[in-house]
Amino acid sequence: MKEHIVYKVQPGSIAEELEVTPGDALLSVNGHEIEDVFDYHYHTNEEYLTVAIRKENGEEWELEIEKEYEEDLGIEFENGLMDDYKSCQNKCIFCFIDQMPAGMRETLYFKDDDSRLSFLQGNYVTLTNLKEHDLERILEYKLGPINISVQTTNPQLRCRMLNNRFAGEALKKIDTLYEAGIPMNGQIVLCKGVNDGEELRQSIEDLMKYMPVMESVSVVPVGLSRYREGLYPLEPFTEEDAGDVLEVIHHYQKLCMEQFGLHFIHASDEWYLLAGQELPPEENYDGYLQLENGVGMLRLLKEEFGEALERAREQRGQDGFQEQEKREKITIATGVLAAPVLRELVSQFQEVFPEKEIQVIPVQNHFFGERITVSGLLTGQDILEQLTGRELGDRLLLPCNLLRSGEETFLDDITVSQVESALQVKTDIVKSSGQDLASCLMRESQTEFDTVFDERKSDRI
Repeated sequence: MKEHIVYKVQPGSIAEELEVTPGDALLSVNGHEIEDVFDYHYHTNEEYLTVAIRKENGEEWELEIEKEYEEDLGIEFENGLMDDYKSCQNKCIFCFIDQMPAGMRETLYFKDDDSRLSFLQGNYVTLTNLKEHDLERILEYKLGPINISVQTTNPQLRCRMLNNRFAGEALKKIDTLYEAGIPMNGQIVLCKGVNDGEELRQSIEDLMKYMPVMESVSVVPVGLSRYREGLYPLEPFTEEDAGDVLEVIHHYQKLCMEQFGLHFIHASDEWYLLAGQELPPEENYDGYLQLENGVGMLRLLKEEFGEALERAREQRGQDGFQEQEKREKITIATGVLAAPVLRELVSQFQEVFPEKEIQVIPVQNHFFGERITVSGLLTGQDILEQLTGRELGDRLLLPCNLLRSGEETFLDDITVSQVESALQVKTDIVKSSGQDLASCLMRESQTEFDTVFDERKSDRI
């Protein structure tokens, strides 16, 4: 029987009241062996439970519990998934992990393709790892949405792109999910000369048949690092290429809006910046369903920042600008992609806060190669190399997506403290929203401002 070791018990919880302690092992719930976190939540969402626990001393306890239907027991486990992670069986021609240099920490080389992480963390999965048992559980537990890396609806081409002879057959699982009404989101990693052009058009038309159960599909350009020796020969998209891709996407957005009232197919922000085109208005993003894929991130940043700045403008208009206001020089370091947008926001900000001197420095990605322009793949060493010796002022602002989740470490294991020490400047990590950026720039009025903004945001939602 599979056992799950208790890592933590929440104070005041049912588990604490029943004297469950860290180190105990969960054996079963209502006689059901627990395979993973989904089994656990499914079987504990009952009013009456019988939970089998093995204490550290070997005693087995049978706990009878009466609770509210969805009330949590208050147990956290050593492994959040409560099972081993499933690794990817594909060898995709565009896989970024295959484009990583040697010598980095081991966790960066692990390729996951685990459908459970799609529900828990929003990961995109290819369905090639989805066994019949896994599919049955998704249908039984009515899990959703599931995020699917489609790439193409052409079965033969998909097999070639994923280097998996079962990749085309796996597309049939989308039909099963559709028929069961399981919400889905799709993703197409576009590779020049492979799945673009007519292949892209056909894929979009095929995926439109799954609307509205499939809620959105994003199209993102392949990321190409400088470590591609021996890999499939892929070329970067040009400005003209980006314009062609956007023309296709806008065509199908119009059709989808006419038929379903949704734009459905979305281009990631890179396409607009590469093509030199304006970002679409907020209403074109259908509620920002694909932010993690870089779809609408910059538009949302601009909208939130604009709202934050308007509130600050109103406040400053009442109080008036005083010449004795504290002057401050701030540096924002970011990826090449976002730098022009941040410069635009800084210009707006300085109209309201003229005492703030702010510079935006785009950091070239020498580590992975200059084709990689997103801030999330910048390393500590590139930041140090390109900022050392520059006049950075009183504070350096860095976006939080440079860091490992929940930590202060860059991809290359350099820490924020090391950057701060080497550059001799106070370094602030800015969260991803426009409100966070505005608050960090204003700093002194942050507490009062955050309260007002949160109230307005609640009204808007």
